[in-house]
Amino acid sequence: MSWGRWYFAVQAVAGAAWWAAVFTVPAVRTATLGSVQPVLVALADVPLFVVASALAAAGVRAAAVVATVWTAVVMAALAVWATVTTEAGVGVLVMIGATVGSVLALALVLLGRIPTEWVTSGPLRFRTADPDAGRRRHVLGTTLQIVVFWGLFLGVFPLAIAFAEHRWQLHPPLPGPVVVVSIATGAVVLVAASALGIASAAAMSTQGAGTPLPSAMPNRLVIAGPYRSVRNPMALAGIAQGVAVGLLLTSWTIVVYALAGSIVWNCIVRPLEEDDLEHRFGDDFRRYAAQVRCWVPRWPIPASAPADAISPPRR
Repeated sequence: MSWGRWYFAVQAVAGAAWWAAVFTVPAVRTATLGSVQPVLVALADVPLFVVASALAAAGVRAAAVVATVWTAVVMAALAVWATVTTEAGVGVLVMIGATVGSVLALALVLLGRIPTEWVTSGPLRFRTADPDAGRRRHVLGTTLQIVVFWGLFLGVFPLAIAFAEHRWQLHPPLPGPVVVVSIATGAVVLVAASALGIASAAAMSTQGAGTPLPSAMPNRLVIAGPYRSVRNPMALAGIAQGVAVGLLLTSWTIVVYALAGSIVWNCIVRPLEEDDLEHRFGDDFRRYAAQVRCWVPRWPIPASAPADAISPPRR
């Protein structure tokens, strides 16, 4: 069987085992369903989740679609229920994981692969910035991007996650000294990571004739500033910032959110971005990638880049 079908097979077994525990172990029922009547949910969930997952594992593609859609519906409904009643927070986390797994498995069943290229389609399609635009325009565009993206990914989304963590009763009580250390560490890391992110963005907009946004990428390969030490300083800064915000808010779910984002970026976005860089800059990028690591900075940092390290893309 394909990996997608294997996933649905495991999901069918896990779903059956969970329902057995719901009806026999009160603690499981309370943690995952709260005060919801399990019989009513089982009447729909057993055929649409457990049986449909089993049929998907057997090769019935329509069943894979049914199981995935139903899983997403249950996840959304349970999230609303948990937010309103403060019950079943653990159940929401389980269903979020099941939804993500089902979507990926469905892609494998229907397409035979996970279409990662969709991430860089539409408004995020790889395009270079206007080469005739002045440096000021690139700097202003980069500044606007920082304000918007940091505001969303380091402000709005983490606050929503922290709210859900507390509302779903997933936030463990922490001793006072632990809270103080967490906040202090988060503040230090956030300042350092933000400085790294700003320095990286400045190097890209002033040296590369472009911005960090995929739809306005630099026209030149940038090996200046933090890029002399590590290939992905902005991504490294973003991950550290996310973890720092989690520490500031003493939220383990925000830390997980940041780490999950790093996995998505490393496994999906980075390969696409580096393929594009290799296509546009050829040997220059290959030499750079051979000398500078992806995530672990080299030390000491070279005083300057090689003379031929910053070059225009190949026509």
